[in-house]
Amino acid sequence: MGHDHAHGTPSAQHRPRLAFVLGLTVLVLVVEVVAALLTGSLALLADAGHMLSDTFGLAMALAAVTVAQRAGSPRRTFGNHRSEILAAGVNGLVLLALCAVVVVSAVRRLDDAPHVDSPWMLAAGVLGLAVNVVGLLLLRKGSQESLNVKGAYLEVLGDAVGSVAVIVAAVVIMVTGWDAADPIASLAIAALILPRAVGLLREVADVLLESTPRDFDLDDLRAHMREARGVLDVHDLHVWTITSGMPVMSAHVVVADEVLEHDAGHGVLDELRGCLSDHFDVDHSTFQLESAGHAATEQHTHR
Repeated sequence: MGHDHAHGTPSAQHRPRLAFVLGLTVLVLVVEVVAALLTGSLALLADAGHMLSDTFGLAMALAAVTVAQRAGSPRRTFGNHRSEILAAGVNGLVLLALCAVVVVSAVRRLDDAPHVDSPWMLAAGVLGLAVNVVGLLLLRKGSQESLNVKGAYLEVLGDAVGSVAVIVAAVVIMVTGWDAADPIASLAIAALILPRAVGLLREVADVLLESTPRDFDLDDLRAHMREARGVLDVHDLHVWTITSGMPVMSAHVVVADEVLEHDAGHGVLDELRGCLSDHFDVDHSTFQLESAGHAATEQHTHR
């Protein structure tokens, strides 16, 4: 049996920048909520909700970096990595509820939109966009090195688009006096949030149901493993995800009798682990080596 416990988690070097961007995001979130209450802008409130989603995402990214440094325990052998998935599920549900509230409120305002204090709305939108740009610059390099930081980068990028919608609506109101631009911008922001919420919940369900990661081709993986010297077949192959960016696999590997007779299993395990790490980015793998005679006695419920 072969094990490789070097989890593929983000590097701790990204933690300070993630923490700084998280602090800026929380600051703008508070400013946008206050500005939304003072100006009566539904678009600002919707963008604040979008910013709240980013806060969740950045906090999870930061938590993943922190948790990854902690060793597992006899009770939690994989550590606390699944906490990120549970938080993501809560985030997705909050986003769906936010979308529903924004859409209902926006539709009601379309026919008789209340007056919005557009200058303050514009100021809040510009501030939000400026912070998002700073966040994008800080996370750009890390997004090319870490999947976790890349997710945070995309969170900030999505919110930057929401800030642009707020700015456009504020300018339209200032120039034309058309207050309906505010609920229309709110609907546009809700349209940005909804696919992300649904996609997030789908990913959470896949992880909790231990589905095969979407970017994995089991037939291709099995074919690569069969190319290892001494390997005759592979069955009971499973690939699942502990948390984002941490795929795990297990398999029964049928080897030639001489491999077991000459105690050559270590070489087979080393080759299999190298194949999985280099070609499929799987750093945690478990193999059960068995002879062809033993494999024939098993009742296989999985390929």
